[in-house]
Amino acid sequence: MAVLHRLAPLVKKIREAEVLGMADKLCDKLLNGKDQHRDIASIALKTIISEVPTSSVAQSVLISVSPKLIKGITGVGMSTEVKCECLDILCDILHKFGNLMASDHELLLGALLPQLSSNQASVRKKAVSCIASLASSLSDDLLAKTTVEVVRLLKNKGAKPEMIRTNIQMIGALSRAVGYRFGPHLGDTVPLLINYCTSASENDEELREYSLQALESFLLRCPRDISFYCDEILHLTLEFLSYDPNFTDNMEEDTDDESQEEEEEDESANEYTDDEDVSWKVRRAAAKCLAALIVSRPEMLSKLYEEACPKLIDRFKEREENVKMDVFNTFIELLRQTGNVTKGQVDVNESSPRWVLEQEVPKVVRSINRQLREKSIKTKVGAFSVLKELVVVLPDCLADHIGSLIPGIEKALCDKSSTSNLKIEALIFTRLVLTSHSPSVFHPYIKAISSPVIAAVGERYYKVTAESLRVCGELIRVVRPNIEGYGFDFKPYIHPIYNAIMARLTNQDQDQEVKECAISCMGLVVSTFGDNLGAELHACLPVLVDRMGNEITRLTAVKAFAVIAASPLHLDLSCVLDHVIAELTAFLRKANRALRQATLGTLNTLIVAYGDKIGSAAYEVIIVELSTLISDSDLHMTALALELCCTLMADRRSIPNVGLTVRNKVLPQALTLVRSSLLQGQALSALQSFFAALVYSANTSFDALLDSLISTAKPSPQSGGVAKQALFSIAQCVAVLCLAAGDQKCSSTVKMLTDILKDDSSTNSATQHLALLCLGEIGRRKDLSSHAHIENIVIESFQSPFEEIKSAASYALGNIAVGNLSKYLPFILDQIDNQQKKQYLLLHSLKEVIVRQSVDNAEFQDSSVEKILNLLFNHCESEEEGVRNVVAECLGKIALIEPAKLVPALKERTSNRAAFTRATVVIAVKYAIVERPEKIDEIIYPEISSFLMLIKDHDRHVRRAAVLALSTAAHNKPNLIKSLLPELLPLLYDQTIVKQELIRTVDLGPFKHTVDDGLELRKAAFECVDTLLDSCLNQVNPSSFIVPYLKSGLDDHYDVKMPCHLILSKLADKCPSAVLAVLDSLVDPLQKTINFRPKQDAVKQEVDRNEDMIRSALRAIASLNRISGGECSHKFKNLTSEIAKSQTLWEKYCSIRNE
Repeated sequence: MAVLHRLAPLVKKIREAEVLGMADKLCDKLLNGKDQHRDIASIALKTIISEVPTSSVAQSVLISVSPKLIKGITGVGMSTEVKCECLDILCDILHKFGNLMASDHELLLGALLPQLSSNQASVRKKAVSCIASLASSLSDDLLAKTTVEVVRLLKNKGAKPEMIRTNIQMIGALSRAVGYRFGPHLGDTVPLLINYCTSASENDEELREYSLQALESFLLRCPRDISFYCDEILHLTLEFLSYDPNFTDNMEEDTDDESQEEEEEDESANEYTDDEDVSWKVRRAAAKCLAALIVSRPEMLSKLYEEACPKLIDRFKEREENVKMDVFNTFIELLRQTGNVTKGQVDVNESSPRWVLEQEVPKVVRSINRQLREKSIKTKVGAFSVLKELVVVLPDCLADHIGSLIPGIEKALCDKSSTSNLKIEALIFTRLVLTSHSPSVFHPYIKAISSPVIAAVGERYYKVTAESLRVCGELIRVVRPNIEGYGFDFKPYIHPIYNAIMARLTNQDQDQEVKECAISCMGLVVSTFGDNLGAELHACLPVLVDRMGNEITRLTAVKAFAVIAASPLHLDLSCVLDHVIAELTAFLRKANRALRQATLGTLNTLIVAYGDKIGSAAYEVIIVELSTLISDSDLHMTALALELCCTLMADRRSIPNVGLTVRNKVLPQALTLVRSSLLQGQALSALQSFFAALVYSANTSFDALLDSLISTAKPSPQSGGVAKQALFSIAQCVAVLCLAAGDQKCSSTVKMLTDILKDDSSTNSATQHLALLCLGEIGRRKDLSSHAHIENIVIESFQSPFEEIKSAASYALGNIAVGNLSKYLPFILDQIDNQQKKQYLLLHSLKEVIVRQSVDNAEFQDSSVEKILNLLFNHCESEEEGVRNVVAECLGKIALIEPAKLVPALKERTSNRAAFTRATVVIAVKYAIVERPEKIDEIIYPEISSFLMLIKDHDRHVRRAAVLALSTAAHNKPNLIKSLLPELLPLLYDQTIVKQELIRTVDLGPFKHTVDDGLELRKAAFECVDTLLDSCLNQVNPSSFIVPYLKSGLDDHYDVKMPCHLILSKLADKCPSAVLAVLDSLVDPLQKTINFRPKQDAVKQEVDRNEDMIRSALRAIASLNRISGGECSHKFKNLTSEIAKSQTLWEKYCSIRNE
């Protein structure tokens, strides 16, 4: 044997001829040697095969060895042992080098297929593995030939049972080896397998088991071709899930739990056992086959709930433990699929899976409670896994069953025989239940829950301790959900919880996870029970401060102090406050981002609650530290720093010095930040609050502040002009500043801004631009009607030669109108009617007014609405797309305010003669479907189909509008469209096809130019499918979409390919089996894309676009590569090896994989 160990490194070192010589001699020994030499020769040959250094050496070894092995298998008079060894070695060879032996495939099949009829079981078994290894590299023709032969053997009526079993195993092995390529042969094999399952003799359990295993493989690997048989397979698995011919189960299912408890304690002890009985294997195979069906067919979920769910719950009583685990796992898969399919839906209708599941909860709990009384640990762990998944999918479903579950939890935590694993499962379930139900549900049972959990905190195994501390955290919230604490006496539980956690908190010698959980938990104890702790506070607060000094636990301790500071009990922290503030201030300098972030939040909370106890000297140090954190490279941190700064300035006692420090340290940073084009969201709001707070602070001059803000908009020699986005930020800050300074300052600022606009000599467009935006922002927040003719001054700017000034003027006019609708809205409407040339800009002003009103849920006067609607509907047919889009947005946003009026008016126009009008009303519906719940939702629900069905319209503009509306609905409110998808999807898929009638040639004199009018529509259709995959996956049948629609999109124009690559990545992740089934056909378009080279004279833009496209295709290929089973496709394998050979492609591919 020592020699064999040396052989592996030797093979890599010696020359090819010597390897061949060794292989020949070993073959000879194997076929003709003595019995004791045969084993050694076999192991040595296997070693050589696995260690062959290059494919050229491998090729030579194969040419030499293969004929001898075939002779060993087929030769007359060869002993069974020799045959088995040869089959074993050949199996290794084929697995590793099957592709190199293409010319011998037919010969090999000729040798191997007859072995399936051998009288020796061991030979048949090895032949099955060998043919499966060969199958993965067979051509489609030879694969078909193999399958036909196996099916022929299966159809042989007189065959012995063991031969039938072998052939069924062969079918399963083939399917596992070649994956989706077996799809075309399902028509021959599935009916045979189902027939054998139902007609096999009573004691032929293995035949049933193998048939079910093969069907499971088909479900997972050939989803498209198996769909025809899914219902039949479902009925078959449900029949065999309870297949137990030797055991009659006469136990009444729904007897009262309690009365049964005593007898059940002993049930597992006197259970029926029979070593000869292998019917459990059939039940296990049926459970796994059903799980495959659940995982691969989301569209069957409702049917599965109807037929499979009751049966699975009933089978929790399975007597064989391994099978019971599989039944649990199958039920968990059903729950998970429910979560996936119904994500984000609030279903109440009786056909929805969630509703059906809710009706089954009492039955599940009854059945699971029986399992929790079993002796077996494994069973109890499985039962808790089911409960955990149930709470995740239906968060509040156990409210009525807490009392019946408590004994099971107690037993799992307190029983001497319980393992750590069981305790952890029970604790995780308890925590999930506590977080997902209302506290009052648990109050009658707190005593029963708390004592085992508190005892578990003292466990030796750290994972149990950490989990029980997390449960304690939830328990604290449940025991005293609010400070009044009425209705439940929480006091008896304070000291037991405190003592258990304190023991863990003070113990330094333990796992980090336990330390962190103990700190978090103690924070909750102090913030919830602090008023009842007295002397204990002085003991535990210093320990928490001490944990802030330790690098490992400081982040958790900082967060714990935030919880304590935010407590409504307003505890006395004087014993540690100064120390905490000093530590936190130092943390602002640390490199750890999470620590700085948590520190800013905790300081903010502490200063709001305890500002009177902290000196202004400490404030100044904090301000100096936080000023360094303000920049656009980390906007979240910036927002937190500015919020803290505002909190510090708002504290009246510390004004003079703090104001000065802020102006010296923070203001310069803020003025730099306001110029950033990245500024938005929380950081922008915080910056506005900062300027408002600065006006209130002592000895800060409003005029100086205003000047410095406005001058940030001037172009600087270093950074050039200011970005358009930055001008909006500056304008918002100016507006907030003016409002904070009071009416007088505000009026003088508005006058100054209008003077800038009146001054014709001012050619500085940036100053005018900013002045208009500032007027808009101030006008939105305050009525400016006291400034005479301000609307006329603004509208003068519509004449400007600069586009950005025109658009700023329309923005300003709309926002000024928001401040006083009754005065300015009629003015805008009148202007739209009379000023043809300024219509587009005036409509934009109107849009500003309507959008603001819809966001603030404000109301218009009825007369205004009538007037606005007449005006908008008159402009629906405008030739200019820009005008139509603005009109559509206005209509959509008014529909949010006045849905009862608008929805019928829009619906009426879906049958208008003019295509542009039909398109505009559909786009209006798109704008009316927003993410937040609105009163329009129930009004539009019954009417939405009349808008979306315009996807059948003969005009491409209308079809595109319907696709965009469908996309928005799928993203924001999927429930609106779910019921329409069966009808809409085929129509949507049709929009992804290249339509020749929409392609025209434009003659440009010296050359002709092709224009594809359908491109935008195809792009929109694919983007819509992408959205539907996120929100309505169970209704999109991926198999029917991928071929032909996605396949043609992958070969389409640049703009269409990009969304198609995204869809392919998403499908590879969410429906891998559907992608696998057609993987071969997707390779060509991807290969074409990554190998495409632009022309020599291509402009930079074209080259960059092509680069983006290649990266996008490689991203899709990387996703495909992650699918298990992808190696069955030779075309895909070749594609990946081609990428690996090209240095530029390989570098891009590697960087994408690491993203």
